[in-house]
Amino acid sequence: MLPHIGDIDVMLHYNTRLAIPRGHPPPTQLPAEFNNYVYVVETIDSHLPGYVYLELRYLLTRCTDDGKYNCIEYDERPYYLSRSMNAHDTRNNHGPAVSTDNSHTPQLSTDFVNCIRCLLWPAKAADWPTRQRNYGWPDSATLYRVVSNGCDVVAVAHRQCRQHEWMGKCQWRLSFSRAEIVLINSWMPVQQIVCHMLRYFIKTERLTDCADNSGAGTLSNYHIKTLMLWARELKPRGWWTENLNLVRICVELLQTLSVWLTDTRCPHYFMSNCNLLDNSFNVRPAESKLMRMKEDYLSMWFVSNYIRQCAQLCPVYSLPLFNDVSTLRKLQNAVSEIVRWRLNTSLDGMQYAVQFAESQISAAVSRYSLTVRSCVYWMNELAKIEQCFSVYFSAVALLQVACKMSRNGFNDELIDIAEKILQSNFSHSCTVLSLRKAELNTSELVELLQTSAVEHLTTYRQLVARDFGSVVTIVTTNFEAMYAYKRGDYQRCLQLSSQNVHTLLYADHMSNVPTQPQFIQLMDDDIVSLTALTLIVDPECRRQSGYTCISQLTLSLYLMTQCQLKLHHSVTSLAQTLHFINVAQRRHPLERTLDQLTLKLIERKVTERLVTEVYYM
Repeated sequence: MLPHIGDIDVMLHYNTRLAIPRGHPPPTQLPAEFNNYVYVVETIDSHLPGYVYLELRYLLTRCTDDGKYNCIEYDERPYYLSRSMNAHDTRNNHGPAVSTDNSHTPQLSTDFVNCIRCLLWPAKAADWPTRQRNYGWPDSATLYRVVSNGCDVVAVAHRQCRQHEWMGKCQWRLSFSRAEIVLINSWMPVQQIVCHMLRYFIKTERLTDCADNSGAGTLSNYHIKTLMLWARELKPRGWWTENLNLVRICVELLQTLSVWLTDTRCPHYFMSNCNLLDNSFNVRPAESKLMRMKEDYLSMWFVSNYIRQCAQLCPVYSLPLFNDVSTLRKLQNAVSEIVRWRLNTSLDGMQYAVQFAESQISAAVSRYSLTVRSCVYWMNELAKIEQCFSVYFSAVALLQVACKMSRNGFNDELIDIAEKILQSNFSHSCTVLSLRKAELNTSELVELLQTSAVEHLTTYRQLVARDFGSVVTIVTTNFEAMYAYKRGDYQRCLQLSSQNVHTLLYADHMSNVPTQPQFIQLMDDDIVSLTALTLIVDPECRRQSGYTCISQLTLSLYLMTQCQLKLHHSVTSLAQTLHFINVAQRRHPLERTLDQLTLKLIERKVTERLVTEVYYM
């Protein structure tokens, strides 16, 4: 349930910076996400475990011939990276994070944490992979993956050093977030659920607050995560799964946490000589509350503070079923309704996430310069999430290359990018490009890339429709229809658009077509002008994302109308289209500015043609 998660944490590492342990030789090869020019800093241990200083030592320059990096040593006086160099935005800062409101998911805020990548596992945690484990977790494959990922350093000083003039600016913390993600994803569902329950309890009971504002340390989510990591390693599988009782597990773990607080001891999971608590922590309120924790109390707490709140998100909350949960059977029935509703709506949330991913991919392609190396990296990484995203990226990247070619002409770099994308997707266009690139002029290359991009977009729509067709009506040929209209094949465009209109006109939910910069080249001047007008008159579009979108129904009606007008269809045919336009106008909310403007435009065009035809009859 989204309101009970908390927030989204996003770590962003600079592709122009790299950290290595002091004394370690600079690398000659780097992963594909790194820039051609990389500043290398050495990590120097501070007097506090897990905290380091970063000294600039090398500049790496990538050689285009073999892809290896050449090294230039920084031989001037010692230069230490400060936290101020890392903070681009000081609004809503806490620790190393910058918090922002998430307009796409209003229940959640997003914390962005800038970090510097370290490809090597830190020496301070050298004994973690080899220590004795009695219950086989993590297994050898997980251990290898964790260590291979290395770590990061984030711009935050130790709490005791933040007021120090120099340490407060130049101290950084080792981050094991990559390792934690791998480990948590290897947990059983019961362990992930327990972790969520504990974090929600601690946060709701405000055990992470400092009552006297003295600046003393308090409990945090990281303490709960550490508690869970140790429990997963030290408890046998049967402790989690036999006679399964989530509340019993939570109570026992909270009692363990209480002992830690009493002893002022919270051992870091990865670094053996690091204690996450000290005598300055204000733990007495939490300690006294956790010592008295019993199963019956925690059971009633979760019913009152979690299940009821989840139920309020469910449309059936008003049913008498939720008015009385005084017995186990009544409680089970109430929870079953929530679960049933959640399962039935889970696809809606996933489909929304896919739309959000589309916008982020398009925005990233617009924002960053494409290279052969970066495209290969993008396609590989997105395929790990879902293959359809790799296909979508390929389409958007091809449109981006086509756009650059149409403006500035083609060059070897653009040709290489296009060829690598087409080659990776086994496109027939790659064969044509490879065989004929010396013969093709700029306009022919642009058309070839646009054609291939439309093929990729159609494939992407087919993949998304396959997975989400049960919750949203998605037509798969809208890009093909757009491109047919652009090329003047009005009969083909009319055929596809008419089919799409009949499919979408009374659909409960439908998808959108983006109007981001890469897609503008597939649209005609009227849609481009209306898109610009929408961005001018609708500040909400500019505030949220800087672009807008148009529904598949509106676009299909627009193309259908334009083709009918160009092909001089009959009054009867146009009158039917006018009816479709009126239906669509009622179906689209007024705040859908681009849809309303487009529908108003084609309504006027059809009306003018009908008046003219009647006048001359």
